[in-house]
Amino acid sequence: MILTIKIMKKTKIIFWGTPEFAEIILKKIIQDKNLEVLAVVTAPDKSVGRKHILTSSLVKIFAEKNNISILQPEKLDEDFIKELNNLLTTPTRSNLPLATLNLKRREDSNSVDLFVVAAYGKIIPLEILEIPKYKSINIHPSLLPKYRGASPIQSTILNAETKTGTTIILMDEKMDHGKIIKSEKLIIKSDDTYTDLHNKLADLSAKILLKIIPDFVNGKIQLVKQEHSKATFCKIIKKSDGEINWENTAEQIYNQWRAFFKWPKIYSQLKINNKKQTIKFLEIKLTNLKTNKLAGEFFVENKKLYISCKNKTTLEIIQLQPEGKKIMNAQSFINGYLKIANNTNFS
Repeated sequence: MILTIKIMKKTKIIFWGTPEFAEIILKKIIQDKNLEVLAVVTAPDKSVGRKHILTSSLVKIFAEKNNISILQPEKLDEDFIKELNNLLTTPTRSNLPLATLNLKRREDSNSVDLFVVAAYGKIIPLEILEIPKYKSINIHPSLLPKYRGASPIQSTILNAETKTGTTIILMDEKMDHGKIIKSEKLIIKSDDTYTDLHNKLADLSAKILLKIIPDFVNGKIQLVKQEHSKATFCKIIKKSDGEINWENTAEQIYNQWRAFFKWPKIYSQLKINNKKQTIKFLEIKLTNLKTNKLAGEFFVENKKLYISCKNKTTLEIIQLQPEGKKIMNAQSFINGYLKIANNTNFS
């Protein structure tokens, strides 16, 4: 009796991603014995902080530690396509026309099977998306077509959603627009911060991705067109989005804190001796306590620090940071600042 052993061919991937969300998924991909990461494409290094320290993306740092080839294009143009081609094929092919290059890549047994994109940060042209044998798929942390765009996690929290999810799509030339390969729901807890939800969605995304890739490349998944008429969009978050409007309710401000927990954090300006001083609110709690204080006014009750909001609602302040000072708890603020700030409010 002759025993036949079938050798499984690995799916060859180029991974596109930049921040922590993408790094978490990449870590899971390289642990899968049926997948091979040929390279990563990530954002160029950028200057960070007051000292303008040149900093690499988390995906690049992880790729370097794991000896994965790295591409960091400034632009996704013809020069980048040639650079990508040089990575995938022999140098003699790099002078061929683009259409010929694409054809030969698909015929080449050593070519790339799939682009996997997760929080890369740029719109990828269709001619690049169609280079791999099975084209390109994107992981988006929302239930598409809701919350297309750059800030789906923050936006779901800001809008007090009770559920979200992750969606994997076959990419086309439009942002988060392609046909759905797979989506899965996730319940949002009332106290989930951005960090909590981010990590849950990254883990869920990786789990679903690894599960669907074999069936996707073997043509066993029926794609579903998005209901484009139901699409909603979210914007790029700016530092100014963290500024508190004390005419909002305590619940709205609490959701703002949850959404911007990592960045830009929430903050406001307190008038002390006719000078405005920015204060960051690093940890707060939603309360059932009602007050007749003006919106944005501190007060102390039972040795706890509160601040009033719209409709007599209140927030308990646990941890905060006055401008130019170290992080402090509520009691330290009461002892050192509240006496000065008493009978004043934010503006």
